[in-house]
Amino acid sequence: MIDVNAYLGHFAFRQLRHNTAAGLLRLMDRKGIERAVVSSAAAITYRNAQPGNEEVAAEVRGHRDRLIPFAVLNPAYADWRHDFRVCSEEFGVRGLRLYPHWHGYSLTGEACLELVRAAAARRMPVSVPFRVEDRRQQSRLVDVADVSQEEAIAVARAVPEAQFIFGNGSGFVSSALGKRDSGLAANYSIEISLLTALIANEIGQLIQNLGEDRILFGSGMPFHYPDGALLKLEVLEASAGVKAKIAEGNARRLLGL
Repeated sequence: MIDVNAYLGHFAFRQLRHNTAAGLLRLMDRKGIERAVVSSAAAITYRNAQPGNEEVAAEVRGHRDRLIPFAVLNPAYADWRHDFRVCSEEFGVRGLRLYPHWHGYSLTGEACLELVRAAAARRMPVSVPFRVEDRRQQSRLVDVADVSQEEAIAVARAVPEAQFIFGNGSGFVSSALGKRDSGLAANYSIEISLLTALIANEIGQLIQNLGEDRILFGSGMPFHYPDGALLKLEVLEASAGVKAKIAEGNARRLLGL
C-alpha cells in the first residue's frame, strides 16, 4: 500500500505521535502500509517553510525506499524559487504540498501559478490538502478556512498540464470535481482520508464518475490514525482489482515509482 497523505515533524497547536521517520515506519509496519508520501507538519505554521523541508530531508535520509518527500513551499515568500530548486535538485522531493490559507496566498495568484507550472515542468504532482484540522477544533489563536471546491477547480483549470492531488476533503460529488462530464481535465486525483465508503459512499460515487484510476489511498497520519482509511478500503464495494489500484497502483503511476 502507498499512503499519499502523511506527515513528519511537529505541529504548532497539538502533539503528534509517530511523527518521526522511525515512529511513522513502525506505525506503517503495524498497519501493512509499504510506502508513504510525507511532508513537514511544522512547515504549515513556520513563517519560512523551508526549514521544515530541511527537517524532512534529514528524517527520510536512509528511508527513501519507503518515505517519499514532498516539499511545502509558500509562493508568497520572496525566496521560494531558490527553495524550490534546493528541494527538487538537492533534496530530491517528488512533489509539492500547498497550504494557501495558512500561508496567505491565492491558488490562482500569479506567484502560485508560476510555482505550480514549475512543478509540472519537473513532473512533480501538487498536493492541496483542503484542511489541516477540522475548523471547529482549531486553536483559538487561528481561524483558517478550508480550501474550497471552487479554488481547486480554478487552479486545475488554470494549469491543465499539472497533476494535482486533492485531499483532506469531502463533498466532491456535489461539485464539478466529482461529477462525470464536468468539462474539467483529468489532471487531478482525490484521496480518500475524509471520504465515506458507507452511507453516502462518496468513494463509490467518485469511482463511477471519475474512474478508479483517479482515487488514491491516504490516511492523514499522524494527524489521524490510519485505521479509518484502511477500513474504508476494506468495506468498499469494489473488485479486488479496483481496490489494488486505489491502495497502490494509482499512486505508483502518479509518482513514477
